[in-house]
Amino acid sequence: MTTLTVMRLLILMAIAAFCAPSSALSGDVRLLRIGTGGLLGVYYPIGKALAESITGASIASGLVAVAQTSGGSVANVRALAAGEIEVGLVQADSAHSALRGEGPFASVDGVSEIRAVASLYPERLQIVTRRDAGITGVPDFRGKSVSLDVTGSGTLVIMRIVLAAYGLTEEDFQPVYLKPEFTREWLAQGRLQGFCLMAGTPAKAVQDIFGDEHSLVPISPEIAREIAQKHPYLAAGVIPAWTYPGVQDTPTIEVRALLVVRADMDEALVHDITAAVWNERTLGTLREAHAQGRFIAPNTALTGLSIPLHEGARRYYEEQGLLPGDVAP
Repeated sequence: MTTLTVMRLLILMAIAAFCAPSSALSGDVRLLRIGTGGLLGVYYPIGKALAESITGASIASGLVAVAQTSGGSVANVRALAAGEIEVGLVQADSAHSALRGEGPFASVDGVSEIRAVASLYPERLQIVTRRDAGITGVPDFRGKSVSLDVTGSGTLVIMRIVLAAYGLTEEDFQPVYLKPEFTREWLAQGRLQGFCLMAGTPAKAVQDIFGDEHSLVPISPEIAREIAQKHPYLAAGVIPAWTYPGVQDTPTIEVRALLVVRADMDEALVHDITAAVWNERTLGTLREAHAQGRFIAPNTALTGLSIPLHEGARRYYEEQGLLPGDVAP
């Protein structure tokens, strides 16, 4: 057998091991699969940093955490319920809908059994358009081609709420359903006039394309307040000036990004995962992984929670004196 053949076999074995369910792995190795989002969003670099930190913390013998790309919040909730991942990053509004079995989670088994580990950072709606498309507000979508992200993304859920608030539906324009990282060529060719993304700021998918020929579309504060009244955990927010070149403060809506697990996950393991998330080494890794990492801090670990804490996480926060009396059981 040649050296090249041996190398190919080793590579195939490694791929098979990491693609297999954790229960199928040989020996004592267990995978902790973390559902994230698209490669150019914020969920993926944050999830990857968390995976590296949890693995490095050696919280359980043979535990290896890995970050997996996904469609986003809705897809992650569904994957958790199906046992396809063990941990997920999920928008607070999507988590709340799952708990209540509403919207995209109606009649989906197991989605109400997700529990919070931590609130991480604020996500903001970013609507990027070609300046020559003349889209200065959401009503200008009429007749235009705009990507609303993929089915299974939190962005699509949010955009349907925003469209309804402005009295629009997807029949009023030409909706496209692509992850932001796949829209660059379409925008350059004029096949798309814009795309939408619910993510921390700055988002790499926006940074990579944004120039003088692009603009950000605001969500009016009045509409944002109306949305907040109807949808808990959505709030008026602002994309700060110069987040992207030449752009001033842009009003929008925002929601917290949560780290979630299943309710039946081992309490001791969740306690140790929570501790690993909040140690100083992890916080440093998160700050290096993405600019949004600087907003991930213990003093906001319980901000904007929309679902109950897992008992393991609750025990950690109680031990640290971080648990106020008004956090849901």
